[in-house]
Amino acid sequence: MDIGLAFGLSFGALLLGAVRGVFIAYPLVLAMALFVGVLWRRGFSLRALATMGWRGSQKALPVIGVLLLIGAVTASWMAAGTVPTLVYYGLQVVTPHSFVLVAFGLTSAMSLLLGTSFGTVGTVGVALMMMVAGGEASGFYRSLIAGAIIAGAYVGDRASPMSSSALLIAAITRTDIYDNIRRMGRTSLLPLGLAIAIYTGFARFAPVPLAASSLAADLAAEFHLSPVTLLPAGVMMLLALRRVPVQRAMVASTATAIALAVAYQHYSLGQVLQYLLTGFHLGADSPLTAIVLGGGVAAMVRVSLVVVISTAFVGIFAETRLLHQVERSLERVKTPGDRIWATTLVGTLSAAFGCTQTIAILLTQQLLGPTYHRTQAPPSALALDLENTVVVISPLIPWNIAGLVPATILGVNAGFIPFACYLYLLPVFGLVWVRGRSSPGETLGNLPPGHC
Repeated sequence: MDIGLAFGLSFGALLLGAVRGVFIAYPLVLAMALFVGVLWRRGFSLRALATMGWRGSQKALPVIGVLLLIGAVTASWMAAGTVPTLVYYGLQVVTPHSFVLVAFGLTSAMSLLLGTSFGTVGTVGVALMMMVAGGEASGFYRSLIAGAIIAGAYVGDRASPMSSSALLIAAITRTDIYDNIRRMGRTSLLPLGLAIAIYTGFARFAPVPLAASSLAADLAAEFHLSPVTLLPAGVMMLLALRRVPVQRAMVASTATAIALAVAYQHYSLGQVLQYLLTGFHLGADSPLTAIVLGGGVAAMVRVSLVVVISTAFVGIFAETRLLHQVERSLERVKTPGDRIWATTLVGTLSAAFGCTQTIAILLTQQLLGPTYHRTQAPPSALALDLENTVVVISPLIPWNIAGLVPATILGVNAGFIPFACYLYLLPVFGLVWVRGRSSPGETLGNLPPGHC
């Protein structure tokens, strides 16, 4: 009874915090306090519970340093003109009959480079939404474009070497992120192709009315734009292809961006270093103030805090066997088909309860990890199934901040969900493909190339 009450109150706190836009760390701490109180009444000492939380939070340590680097990379790319140049070139090909497809393609490319869904939505996404004309049907078009933007933003959130979710999954499953990305690329070919076909159909039969916009001109006036400013992205891509450790690739890309920001965009070195710490921003008199901004180590400290609290929370869940009834029910999972169905179900429920993508990932891995081990599936299978389910399902839960925050940034409601095609095509294809899995160790990620 007391555990049920703790679950109910925790869900209420997380849901209220997500809807009200409260920093999610606060309701997470409140939820943890509720469970600690219940477990203390059941006989666990506070010291033992603190130790469990500490051990759980250790899982976050390999990710924290990379998260802080991501903040520096994003800010440096802004200052170097890399992000503005990508947006500028993308806007050159926007027409009413191509808008939906360009929105998906441009945000996919940007998220793969930056590794952040929120950062992509807050820059390219906002810029694209500004170009949608008003009118009686504007609600439909805004939901359509927002769906394409958010779906594209999670292409990279799932499969970029700079993605916090991809790094977290690689850390907790003890797999190599580049191997995971290779497998993700193979499993996403059909869903991605179908999503492109759907957006092409929308572009052909539902042309988006465009508002008059000076965005391209404003970008050209504020920054020196040329292919040269794309060098930081090129360095990152080249080193990733050569499988250089992510941290080194980020440092090299940031160094290149700093040099461009000073020599090409004419910022002082002091300004650039400040941007790396606090995030990039333009002056209040710039028309791009609300669009070209973000990044910074300080912003990623908040993200890191959420990851640490989440891992501590799940660590307490694991060591106190709080979910032992769920674990017992998962003992009936025997086949690869059962595994993917179980991962999808548990991931969806975790995303609905935890209200954050991080909690959903950690809780699903904690519950399903023993099942994958017992059925002789390699760690890479669990990593792939987490990427193909919980990572992309979380944004489809209206109150999960993975979808709620981007929708709020874009000024839309849950109406974007039907148009975020890629996000539900990926798990659907995984569930359909599972019929072709014939042995316990066989997964879509390690089938021969001809099967994909």
